[in-house]
Amino acid sequence: MTQDPLAQDPMTRCPTTPDSPSEGPARTGRRRGIGPAGTAGRVVLGSYFVASVAWGHWSGPFRPAAWALGLVGFPAVLLLWQWLRTRRTHTRLQATGPVSHALSLAVPLALYFTPSYAPALFLTSDAALLFYGGSMLLAAVRGYAGCEVLAVSNWLLRRDDQVGCAVFWPVDEVERRIHR
Repeated sequence: MTQDPLAQDPMTRCPTTPDSPSEGPARTGRRRGIGPAGTAGRVVLGSYFVASVAWGHWSGPFRPAAWALGLVGFPAVLLLWQWLRTRRTHTRLQATGPVSHALSLAVPLALYFTPSYAPALFLTSDAALLFYGGSMLLAAVRGYAGCEVLAVSNWLLRRDDQVGCAVFWPVDEVERRIHR
């Protein structure tokens, strides 16, 4: 049975049969992109991030706005951005160069340290930990090898767009080479 080459996924409007990984849609398969060390690292660090916020809110003042921003707000912004991007181009995002890796460290650090330079936005620190921690846990469960910042939106849009990940890329790359 031959699939129509012009068929589109109704959710992403992406063609369902890519000609090549760089030209077709960025669809995900069932194969895990990370090995045991990458999975364990994401589980440990993601759990630590989420648990540190939970402990702080349990032992101190509970701030539901941080939870809403980290678990709904940040993912919604990235989902909207990625969805709009798929409307312009169906090609897979492959931003894995040095600038993308640097930004994958700079943005979370800027969000985490916001209370030190913009005290009125102190909630972004806990929200960033919840967002990145939750995304790491989702990536571990799904076996997603990309940067955690796109784990939720890639899952919901059924894509495999990639941005640099300075934290887990070295582990994933070593495991990928070992398991070739």
